[in-house]
Amino acid sequence: MNNKFFKYIIRNTGMICVALIAFASCNNLDLAPIDKYTDGNYWTSPEKASSILSMAYSQILSSSYYFANERLSDNLYEGRGASDEKLITMGQADAALKRFENEWADCFAGIRTCHTLLENIDNVTDMDENLKTRMKAEARFIRAFLFFRLTTWYGDVPLFTRNLTMPESNEVSRTPHAEVVSFVRNELNEIVTILPTKQQYAEDDKGRITQGAAAMLLARTYLYENDYSQVASICEKIIKGDYGQYELFESYKNLFLPDYEYNKEIILDLGYAPNLRTWSDYYDAIPISVGGRIHGFAPTQELVDDYVMKNGKGIKEAGSEYDENDPYVNRDPRFAVTIVYNEYKWEKSDGTVVTIYTKPETSTTDAEKLDEYAGPGQNSSSTGYYLRKYFDPTAPQGMASGLNLILMRYADVLLMYAEAKNELGQMNETVWNETVKPIRARAGFTDPQALNYPGLSDMQNIIRRERRCELAMEGLRIFDIRRWKTIETVQNTNLHGAKFGDLSIDNGYIRLDIRSFNKNRDYLFAVPLSQRGIDKNLTQNPGY
Repeated sequence: MNNKFFKYIIRNTGMICVALIAFASCNNLDLAPIDKYTDGNYWTSPEKASSILSMAYSQILSSSYYFANERLSDNLYEGRGASDEKLITMGQADAALKRFENEWADCFAGIRTCHTLLENIDNVTDMDENLKTRMKAEARFIRAFLFFRLTTWYGDVPLFTRNLTMPESNEVSRTPHAEVVSFVRNELNEIVTILPTKQQYAEDDKGRITQGAAAMLLARTYLYENDYSQVASICEKIIKGDYGQYELFESYKNLFLPDYEYNKEIILDLGYAPNLRTWSDYYDAIPISVGGRIHGFAPTQELVDDYVMKNGKGIKEAGSEYDENDPYVNRDPRFAVTIVYNEYKWEKSDGTVVTIYTKPETSTTDAEKLDEYAGPGQNSSSTGYYLRKYFDPTAPQGMASGLNLILMRYADVLLMYAEAKNELGQMNETVWNETVKPIRARAGFTDPQALNYPGLSDMQNIIRRERRCELAMEGLRIFDIRRWKTIETVQNTNLHGAKFGDLSIDNGYIRLDIRSFNKNRDYLFAVPLSQRGIDKNLTQNPGY
């Protein structure tokens, strides 16, 4: 990343964070800031107001949640330890779980920051009114994003539009989910006409919240409730350019590399910068022989199996030409961009290529052997696969990456639109040619069977599989399987790894721990036990 806006954010976040946290109480809803950052002595310049907004940007999401959400889905498996996400997928979580507490606290901390700006920015007298109006809209977007994040996980959550006093925070009740979502939508509909488009921002402001981001978040609020008519309507406007111009970037591989940040496909991402604000989650996801530490999480065989062949057919379809004894040839080009498999050719930053051996007893040197599957709980991958997508070749040892993480991009708009049109009974060759076909062409498909309209016989599965493979490792899979209700099936079984196991068990595919999903409980997180101990008006979700 190389722009003044996010460097300014990163420099100022630490100072403001310390100041605000110092006055936080044990109740995460006690959001009444009482320090110098809310009185007349602080709000004296646009730069000081901007530093508060900078902190709000940094609180939208973090890399830890970004990849943890992917681990909650059937795309990834954690082979070491017992993280909160693993306990959730195994059906063993309770209301005292730290993930439940932290998600709640972090969202409300960001909301507090937004309220602080919205309640005080008018005290800055020497400030351009257009800039002030835009900054308010940015803060309102972040607040809407965080309330939507909360209600997606917890259902009913406290909704308020100002900072609360301590007595108020100790007595607040949960607002019904429908009211929270309605508030979010109303906010987005109002600010979408206030925010600039991506093209209207100056170069130094690239990465800021845009009309396109507001429209896409609005579409997601309807997508998560399967309101396909609204999804189609909003996405159609984004595609037509009503909220700024977006296009597919030319290269799927380069889309996730630092040299191509802020390209024409990006609608909103999490900003990072080398040596200033970094993430290192991939330290435990890449092969050990090329700089990984120990292996914490790995792609599942179920994800691998959803990548189609180059002719567009699923591996179990007639005519796919899939060979189980040579399973990684002629696959969807996005497969090798995303997942490392046995005999994968890993290109290093200096241009040299090394072969990654994951199948037991296939390596020839001690260094190569480090990546071989060695059983559950070992240092190497527990599934026989590693990750490549989002690997930052410029990151130093320890994988402290400054690569931005994508929250919203245009390909997702096209896929939402395709899904909505199909579910509405309006999918046809024209819609296909506007959505799935260009996504596949950009990925590198050339076979007409993969690119041409296949008809409607299996369209729902085609689109769902396309979403999974196009958006893998982008933190969205868990929300898809929840809204499709397929989570009740895919998370109530054993996931698998590569065919390196006992042939008498699951045809040799490594059998991983069994997962458990209780449809009467697990669609919602528990309201944190710590918060219910402070506020007796906070009710609990069923099953906890």
